[in-house]
Amino acid sequence: MNHSHHMGHMTTTASHSHGGGDGSMMMMMPMTFYFGFKNVELLFSGLVINTAGEMAGAFVAVFLLAMFYEGLKIARESLLRKSQVSIRYNSMPVPGPNGTILMETHKTVGQQMLSFPHLLQTVLHIIQVVISYFLMLIFMTYNGYLCIAVAAGAGTGYFLFSWKKAVVVDITEHCH
Repeated sequence: MNHSHHMGHMTTTASHSHGGGDGSMMMMMPMTFYFGFKNVELLFSGLVINTAGEMAGAFVAVFLLAMFYEGLKIARESLLRKSQVSIRYNSMPVPGPNGTILMETHKTVGQQMLSFPHLLQTVLHIIQVVISYFLMLIFMTYNGYLCIAVAAGAGTGYFLFSWKKAVVVDITEHCH
């Protein structure tokens, strides 16, 4: 059984190349979790961690990115609530006790498609998606330090930003 991935985590091979087919040397990704800081590629081929200090810096940067991601999600929700402009009230009959009919009123809110708030939401959504994919790819390096940074940053961000998030629970909803 080959355990060489525990030493430096990256190995090179000429037989398995995703490059232009020229057989150039290529680094292989680990398929198990490891704790190391030598030859750790972070998102881009030119961004390689080789020292403990570089790993500490990457940990802080990834931690902050994950925190920002959580804050961005909450900020988008808040902006959406503030930008909802059209409000409609719809009444619908519902069965009541003893065969009676009751009228239940629902409030419907929305926003216009061609508006600045919707454009801002779209741009923020794109940023959120890109950051989420970056965080996923960072986690997929299988580096324990970076995985902890993603999880701890997301948890800290949720703790710091989500506490004032209003949660409305519909007591008539049975599929939670």
